[in-house]
Amino acid sequence: MVKNSLCIIPARGGSKRIPRKNIKNFLGKPIIAYSIEAALKSGLFAEVMVSTEDDEIVGLAKSFGAQVPFKRTERNADDYATTLDVVKEVLKEYEAMNVYFDSICIIYPTAPFVTPDKLKIGFEKLTNFDAAIPVTEFSFPVLRSFILKDGRLSYNWPKYEKVRSQDLETLYHDAGQWYWIKTNSIKNSLVTENTAAVVLRNLEVQDIDQEQDWRLAELKYEFLQSSK
Repeated sequence: MVKNSLCIIPARGGSKRIPRKNIKNFLGKPIIAYSIEAALKSGLFAEVMVSTEDDEIVGLAKSFGAQVPFKRTERNADDYATTLDVVKEVLKEYEAMNVYFDSICIIYPTAPFVTPDKLKIGFEKLTNFDAAIPVTEFSFPVLRSFILKDGRLSYNWPKYEKVRSQDLETLYHDAGQWYWIKTNSIKNSLVTENTAAVVLRNLEVQDIDQEQDWRLAELKYEFLQSSK
C-alpha cells in the first residue's frame, strides 16, 4: 500500500478543567501516548505528527515516536481555535515544504479507546466516502427528551411522548475520537455531505471533561482490556 496519509494529533498545552490533560497519566503512561501508538501500529500513515505549542508535549510526542516538524502558532493554541483551524494550519505548513497528502486522520490526544483496527475501518470507508468518523448511539432516546424552563418540564418533541422507545429512530453522536477525511474535501467542516460512520459501542466511548470522566474512562479501558 502506498501510504500518502497524514495523522494529525492536536495537543495544546492549556486545559482549564483538567490541567495538562493531554499528557496526564492514564493507567501508567501519558494519555497522548495511546493515540500515537494506535496511529503508528495501524501502518496507515506516511507521518504521525503532533500539533502543539508546548515544549513538554513536543518532547513526550517524540519519545513515543511521533514527529513534531513545526510548532503550532499561539493564535491556534487558545481556547477559541477549532480543530479545523489547526488542520488548515498544519496542511499549510506542509505545503510550504512542498509536501502534500491525499487524506488525513485527526486523532484527539485524549482518546485511549482508539485502536489500529478501527482506524483501518475508517480509512477503508474513504473508498466510497469523502470522510469517516466514529459514532455511538445516544444512551436514551433523544426524541423523548425534556426541556427544563423556570423549573417546569415539558417534552422537547411532544409528538413522541407516547411512542414506544423501540419504535423511535436510533440517533447517534460523535464519539470524539478521530476524523478521517480526504484533503480535497476539507472546506468548512470535517463532516462532509458524504461522510461514513464507524459505529462504536457505548463502552468504547467516554467524553473526558471532568476528573470523574477520567476515572470512568480508566475503568472502561481496564474492563475492555480484561475482557479480550
